Amino acid sequence: MTTPHPRAFVVGHPIAHSRSPLIHGHWLAEHGLPGSYERVDVHPDAFQDFIRSLGAEGWVGGNVTIPHKEAAFRLVEVLTPRAERIGAVNTLWFEDGRLYGDNTDAPGFLAHLDASLGAGWPEATGLTEGRATLVLGAGGAARAILVGLLERGLSRLIVANRSAERAESLTALDPARITAVSWDSVPAQLPATGLLINTTALGMAGQDPLTLDLAPLPAAAAVADIVYVPLETPLLAAARARGLAGVDGLGMLLHQAVPGFARWFGRTPEVTPSLRARIVADLGGHG
Repeated sequence: MTTPHPRAFVVGHPIAHSRSPLIHGHWLAEHGLPGSYERVDVHPDAFQDFIRSLGAEGWVGGNVTIPHKEAAFRLVEVLTPRAERIGAVNTLWFEDGRLYGDNTDAPGFLAHLDASLGAGWPEATGLTEGRATLVLGAGGAARAILVGLLERGLSRLIVANRSAERAESLTALDPARITAVSWDSVPAQLPATGLLINTTALGMAGQDPLTLDLAPLPAAAAVADIVYVPLETPLLAAARARGLAGVDGLGMLLHQAVPGFARWFGRTPEVTPSLRARIVADLGGHG
């Protein structure tokens, strides 16, 4: 089956909330490229059949979101080393007739840090002089972000999670550089922390806030929150009230989309203020 233009997708269950079609649609229009990017709602029971039919249905690839990332990891033919390490896939494409899978959350998060804090943020925040990166949460996003931080060469990473066992499991990524600590010990970690990252749902609209006194953080520290609804979480508001650099969650969503678009449509797009403004406007009162 052939199509007159490249067709890509985002697959999840549910999927109506996804902003990915807005992002990719913006880039297609900006570059004047033929192509489409569509939401596809697939129940987990039907996901394997969906993946196996991609080529026959004329898709060039797509994005995978909750709850299919781990299933996609098991079903693709070729995994990138990064996807192997993370254990989840969010970007699919065909190459030489085979289905490839990558996880672009890791480079997406790092690209947003670079854009928000400047490329020299590891030095500016003291991470190159012994301060730690403290990651709150131990789910799939935390795992991807830890892999990105390891790829960037950071040497002191600490994970805290309410379930100590889940935090401990992440140390296997690099036992020499990752340490797990209890959730209760987070305040005691702050004086030696250069970068604090929230990967939990705390602070998200409809969830409890992340209540944490940021006073012990060094003046040069930065605070990142992957939540983007609302855009200004209580944690980021507290960081900015203290004069600390804050990094919101929207940029990770925007930057992780870049590699897939380049694969499917043959042009590497940029995350611009106009794209960000369009997504913020779509978030409406939650932005």
